[in-house]
Amino acid sequence: MQSRSSGQRTGRPRSAAADAAILEATRSALVELGWSRLTLGDVATRAGVAKTTLYRRWAGKNELVVDAVAALFDELELPDRGSLAADIEGVVLQFATILSRPETKTALMAVVAEGTRDEPLRERIRTSIVDRQKRLVLAGRARATARGELPPQPDPEAAARAADLIFDVVAGAVVHRTLVSSKPVDANWARDFTRLLLSGLIATSPS
Repeated sequence: MQSRSSGQRTGRPRSAAADAAILEATRSALVELGWSRLTLGDVATRAGVAKTTLYRRWAGKNELVVDAVAALFDELELPDRGSLAADIEGVVLQFATILSRPETKTALMAVVAEGTRDEPLRERIRTSIVDRQKRLVLAGRARATARGELPPQPDPEAAARAADLIFDVVAGAVVHRTLVSSKPVDANWARDFTRLLLSGLIATSPS
């Protein structure tokens, strides 16, 4: 007989519908109540689930809110628009659209502010949001390499460092433009930003 120490989950399986309802209720509560007044009990009521359901899934408010934000950014996709420039523009416009939603603004600003005082929360933000979205950079580079737009990167460590830098540049620029400067990220801005990004990316690519 297999012991519980093997790491296998026991009990009833998680419900994807319940998880989605809980995360949606979390974002709604954040918009209405703000971080300080948000409680797991309020989220449970809004989601129509028992508080024990939340506590079985999330250890506390920090983890729940980060996952609620991460689910929004998981909507990002890498479009195949025929060129690296067009693909980047598509991702930038998607990202800006997600950031413009009230629930994204409130939730992201809340977790970033709380993360300045909480190292475990910062780590969860990195693993649940930042690291997950770096997949788009890696996929975009691989597609551009297959098209012949960028040279191959044989060094995995150099490729990982480049992906980190590209992600930081794109995310930092779009977040600053949308949430700090409160200026629009339209097609013209996305095109100009992409040209600037590609000029640096091509210049630093190994020959």
